[in-house]
Amino acid sequence: MYVPDLAPIGDSLAWSSLVAALPLMTIFVTLGWLRWKAHFAALASVAVAVAVAVVAYGMPVDLALLSASEGAVFGLFPIMWIVLGALFLHQLTVVSGKFEDLRATFHLISDDPRIQAIIIAFCFGGLLEALAGFGAPAAISGVMLVAVGFPALRAAMVVLLANTAPVAFGAMAIPIITAGTLTGIPYEDIGAIVGRQTPFLALFVPLILVFVADGRRGVREVWPLALAVGAVFGLAQFVSSNFISVELTDIIASLAGLAAAVAMLRVWQPKGSTEAAERLTSMRADDAEASGLGGDGNVAVQAKKEIDQVAQRAALLTPGRITMALFPYLLVIAVFSTAKLVPPVTDFLAVTDRLVEWPGLHGAVESASTVYKWQWLSSPGTLLVISALIVGLVQGVKVARIATTFLETVKTLRFAFLTVASVLALAYVMNLSGQTQTMGHWIAGTGAAFAFLSPILGWLGTAVTGSDTSANALFATLQQSAAEKAGLDPTLMVAANTSGGVVGKMISPQNLTIAAAAVGLAGRESDIFRKLIFWSLGLLLALCLLVGLQSTVLSWMV
Repeated sequence: MYVPDLAPIGDSLAWSSLVAALPLMTIFVTLGWLRWKAHFAALASVAVAVAVAVVAYGMPVDLALLSASEGAVFGLFPIMWIVLGALFLHQLTVVSGKFEDLRATFHLISDDPRIQAIIIAFCFGGLLEALAGFGAPAAISGVMLVAVGFPALRAAMVVLLANTAPVAFGAMAIPIITAGTLTGIPYEDIGAIVGRQTPFLALFVPLILVFVADGRRGVREVWPLALAVGAVFGLAQFVSSNFISVELTDIIASLAGLAAAVAMLRVWQPKGSTEAAERLTSMRADDAEASGLGGDGNVAVQAKKEIDQVAQRAALLTPGRITMALFPYLLVIAVFSTAKLVPPVTDFLAVTDRLVEWPGLHGAVESASTVYKWQWLSSPGTLLVISALIVGLVQGVKVARIATTFLETVKTLRFAFLTVASVLALAYVMNLSGQTQTMGHWIAGTGAAFAFLSPILGWLGTAVTGSDTSANALFATLQQSAAEKAGLDPTLMVAANTSGGVVGKMISPQNLTIAAAAVGLAGRESDIFRKLIFWSLGLLLALCLLVGLQSTVLSWMV
């Protein structure tokens, strides 16, 4: 059996950590500096990870390659299967024509694009994160923002930033439940502390979205609603995670945030809505010119025409048309709620799961992750595909057109498949060879300062894997043992790992690829990365300060 050596370079954790970080440095440099396409950057990083595993860690070549193969399969199913299901559902609403009514429905709530960003990316995206997670919010919300007039690059930035607040409780709190399962700490206790950390992020995220969408002028004009939605969302997260249900936290918070927005718009309207729409239209024209797609005013004229058409359509909406436009998402809520919350259904779906001991790998590496869980029916992706088929039939799409739409969606995501498979291959090689654990143990050796640095592990794990669940699978037990050695609260440190992960998701190659594909910027992941990296690091620093204080002078909070 291969047993990872955590300090293979001169018996030094510090030097070994530098070597172990080479695959991550490769992906960040190639993606952020050299501006490689995401799939090339990810493939290069996999090659470096395999080389480090074999040369520095002494892992047999066949085990390193088998580790990569398991990660690649996991990246395709269930992760990209979920994204495929989400985009397939959306494409069917476009084919049926009901998506235009959905655009008009959001226009009825507000015609201000900055408020639409909050409602679609933050509130609606939070609901999608609660139900599906794994990239579905970025995929669906991104398409919707482009549809209501956002330039593609800003749409991608907005949805990735918005996805920060709900990630910890995403997919029915799977990241937190995973941490509880691995550490033996009741997941309700972990969720309660996460609910005393992430609301501080939620409070400010809508303001950041408005700044990204329309700069300082937008913040001056829309801050009351942005702050109100963030405050209500954060308060609902705290109340639900501590007193109601950890699993339902994001559903309750997203609906509460949406209700706050609708209620406030009844008594208050922002200034400068028309001017903001015109500025976004101008940005679309500038983007088109920069891309060589024409900057002679045609794009601006077309964008203005689209906005006018949405306004005209909104005036003609009936309750029946609004219901049919919302039907796909109401169905998704119903299907996922039934699958997750109705015990007989949940039990039946659990029985259909299959555990596969990875051939050649299981039993040869000291790790439990060599067992692959094939959720052919219970996967959120399968539930989304089933929902999509029902939506297509209900909205009058012919069976043949449903089939061709599915194939077209697969073709659209072909490079995203390669990228995500490569990123998960990278993660599995680093995990099974011991590279990730080396870096984790080095950071954990900082003693009392570990409380401040603890969220960095979650950030690192999510940035690599694209999943807060995976970050907890990597580091939850390490956080627990390091906390015990340093005399810190283990539950606080495990919660910090979860919260740290939420600010790493926006820069993960997996999520960047999903968002880029959704808004039509496939191959420009590096542009999005360079725009978001400083936001990610800034929010990480704020979270580190919060956790550090919660371990000392603000210990009453936990």
